Amino acid sequence: MTTDRKIRVLIAKPGLDGHDRGAKIVARALRDAGMEVIYTGLRQTPAMIAEAALQEDVDVVGLSILSGAHMTLVPQVLQALRERGLDDVPVIVGGIIPPQDVPKLRALGVAKVYGPGAPTRQIAADIQALVRGTAPAEASAP
Repeated sequence: MTTDRKIRVLIAKPGLDGHDRGAKIVARALRDAGMEVIYTGLRQTPAMIAEAALQEDVDVVGLSILSGAHMTLVPQVLQALRERGLDDVPVIVGGIIPPQDVPKLRALGVAKVYGPGAPTRQIAADIQALVRGTAPAEASAP
């Protein structure tokens, strides 16, 4: 990322989950932290998310999943990003993620996983660290 522009974060709601309050709260907090946020809205397919990430030239992709379909949707989003040459774009995931699935998501390549009530300041700090290439703090799992 060049230093002359704001960090660009895509916030997406993959799948059929219709609850976006948390995604909107995180989006607003990231905007307030000085980032440019692109919110794709509800019911996005993995291909739609990856295409938006490509078109918007984002630095980070954030997925909000409350439906329990994270072990299906996240690999599909990661694959769609790879197909578009975006495998270097960090992906973070937030939502209702059982603790036993966090290591599985991390092994797939997810940079950070956040549960309900995760401090938005921590999410913003982690994104800044990811974009700078420094390791974000641990302990953001649900």
